[in-house]
Amino acid sequence: MNLSQATIQKLADFTCGGSNGWPYRSGPELVALFNRYGFKDTYPFTSSSRTAFAREKLTELATKEAMGKFLCDLISPANWIELRQPELRQPELRQPELHTPKECLDRLNALLAFDNYEIVAMGNRGIFHKVQFISGSLVTVDSMPKSLPEFTATSIEEQIIKCRQKIDSEDYDGAITNARTLVEHMLLAIEEELSEEPPPQFDGDLSRLFNRVRSLLNLSASRKDISESLKQVLTGLASIVTGLAAMRNKMSDSHGKTYRPERHHAKLAVNSAKTLAEFLFETVDYQRKKGLLKPSTPPSSSQTA
Repeated sequence: MNLSQATIQKLADFTCGGSNGWPYRSGPELVALFNRYGFKDTYPFTSSSRTAFAREKLTELATKEAMGKFLCDLISPANWIELRQPELRQPELRQPELHTPKECLDRLNALLAFDNYEIVAMGNRGIFHKVQFISGSLVTVDSMPKSLPEFTATSIEEQIIKCRQKIDSEDYDGAITNARTLVEHMLLAIEEELSEEPPPQFDGDLSRLFNRVRSLLNLSASRKDISESLKQVLTGLASIVTGLAAMRNKMSDSHGKTYRPERHHAKLAVNSAKTLAEFLFETVDYQRKKGLLKPSTPPSSSQTA
């Protein structure tokens, strides 16, 4: 299966469980789980955390046929019998509420939809599942750099998930707001990573922010060494940013709406935002490999925990 790093990161959280409402797995339980799919690990593992260990195994497993079976097993009702929530160190605190298998399946499908997959129930009782490919889904941002701090990657991924969820629930103005926020978080992350000096405080002007990032990536349409057709594409990127800001002001739930958006408006905004994010993240990766940008700084262990 072709799963994005953002999807794998979230899958690692789901697999570990605990405070997120998924059945909790301890370190030894995670080792036993992944060993059922061909790994031969022992506990304690060398990874810095349960999440880091799960992410490492899922990254390797994603290239194998067994990944589909793993995903189906992840939402098997048996987990709600065999697994448990963690014991709280402070018993007076409220125990995290455990999601139902149906709630976890819905969350998992909302995540997988961006990689064009879904899990469907089989049989009359619906306790067996299979993974199938979805055609015509929204594009996914599968090139998010691993160098992003975890909280930044998570904030971008949350906007991606919310875009899909709100379109599915017919909250089209909300989807437009999240599409604009996705672009904002993405541009701020790139500027923070590439700027040699602390970036200025974001003033809400998305076009101004985009122009600063475009300058950092040397993507000006006025360059003499690129073709006219590519210049048109670069100009179009700026139009996407300007258009998203305008759609949010006139059609989203963040301001008094001038127009009522429909599904095709929301999908246009979401797909445009993701296309822009995909292109800019891949541009950063390409220019870094060519030695045109400063080397990336790997996230610290506290960021990957």
